[in-house]
Amino acid sequence: MAISSIGGKPATAIQQLVDLRKTLDDLQRQLSTGKKSATYAGLGFDRGVTVGLRAQLSAITGFDATADQVQTRVNIAQTSLGRISDISNSVKTAMMQGTYGSGAVGASTAQTTAQFSLDETLNLLNTKAGDHYLFSGRATDQPAVESYDHILNGKGAQAGLKQIISERNQADLGASGLGRLTITSPTATSVDVAEDALSSFGFKLASISSSLTNATVSGPAGSPPAMSVDMSGGVPNNGDSVTMRFTLPDGSTANLTMTATTTAPPGDNQFLIGADGAATAANLNSSLNVAIGKLADTALTAASAVQASNDFFGDPPQRVTGPGFATATTMTAGSVADTVIWYTGEAGSDSARGTATARIDPNLVVGYGVRANEQGLRTIVQNLATLAAVTISLTDPNGGALSAALNTRLTANLSGSAGVQNVADIRTDLAASQVSINAAKTRHQQQSATMADYLQQIEGVSNEDVGATILTLQTRLQASMQVTSMMYQTSLVNFMN
Repeated sequence: MAISSIGGKPATAIQQLVDLRKTLDDLQRQLSTGKKSATYAGLGFDRGVTVGLRAQLSAITGFDATADQVQTRVNIAQTSLGRISDISNSVKTAMMQGTYGSGAVGASTAQTTAQFSLDETLNLLNTKAGDHYLFSGRATDQPAVESYDHILNGKGAQAGLKQIISERNQADLGASGLGRLTITSPTATSVDVAEDALSSFGFKLASISSSLTNATVSGPAGSPPAMSVDMSGGVPNNGDSVTMRFTLPDGSTANLTMTATTTAPPGDNQFLIGADGAATAANLNSSLNVAIGKLADTALTAASAVQASNDFFGDPPQRVTGPGFATATTMTAGSVADTVIWYTGEAGSDSARGTATARIDPNLVVGYGVRANEQGLRTIVQNLATLAAVTISLTDPNGGALSAALNTRLTANLSGSAGVQNVADIRTDLAASQVSINAAKTRHQQQSATMADYLQQIEGVSNEDVGATILTLQTRLQASMQVTSMMYQTSLVNFMN
């Protein structure tokens, strides 16, 4: 009978040792990494679920990175808008103090405040977040607005706001300085006030009413329109008056009431009652020239500046056809060749919020774009620029009245009206985006935590279980190695003994 050699190396025992060693190495890897397998294949049927979960977590990380970037931009924009709103309120306060305080001196102070405020506002509208201009709509690589100097003073052949206001003022005042009105006496006892041409400039006659005894009034009528006061019936009584109402270039109105008096010399907006109707009509004619001239230097000049600003900040800008501005009758569109275009960003007709959008969730896109030419922002820039551009001389006897007329209009414009966009509306829109971003990030945190826990259950291991398995395996390995070692030392002599 044949006997096998007991000194041969049993391959099975060696292979078992190798397998145990591999298992021990893998368990030690699991203990150090906390992962069940170094490859997806090692996860078995759960590998598909793991790949899907990791894809979702990666997408959430990308959405959150986008949300963080957008949130930074929106926060900076909100800070700028808040400061612009504060500037508007400060200038309104300065105008009210100038109007009810110290006349031309207060007007000069308000203008200085407006100049500094306009400069700061323009700088705020050119705010950048990284390389991204926040108030330029889609044109995020270029500033939103022109510089303070260019807007007010022009740039080369391009006219600035001051020049546009000056040209419009000349057109509205006319060559006589009476607001394009002519005051005549067709008969010895009558006085006519008529528009000098069919144009959009100067005073426009609205109505006339009278309490003058022995006098009749008529108009406006004719082409060009005219109003008339006829005193052929005799002289009025002391204190009687006639009121003329005018429409101004910016759409506002002004009333001029002329009161009859027996006191010589007559005061402002008064006319002396003469010996008869003819003498009284002559006195009314003379007093009307002075009163309408003053009204032209104050209310009309203020309204002219406001309308010129409306024209300059329009799209496209408008300007008086000239030279020969005092006799001009038409307007013409300005262009980049001859007029500063104050807004230099993207000027589409769609919603400004839609000019910058970001997907912060698979089913959620937020809009956070802003254009500096939106009505709420343009109104502030326009009115600050108007106040900064109209210079009121401290020696002008009508300076205080001009300042009051201008401030009244600009304060009302800055205060806004119901249904008209303001800065608060823009901030509200951006706040809604901020709320959506924060809600999405909170939702992502919850989703990430849930998916990470699920992944841990699939991919992860229990350190305690792995440690116990390692100890068991080490015991088995040690025993196997001892047995194998003993087998290696076995010989026929030892076996027989």
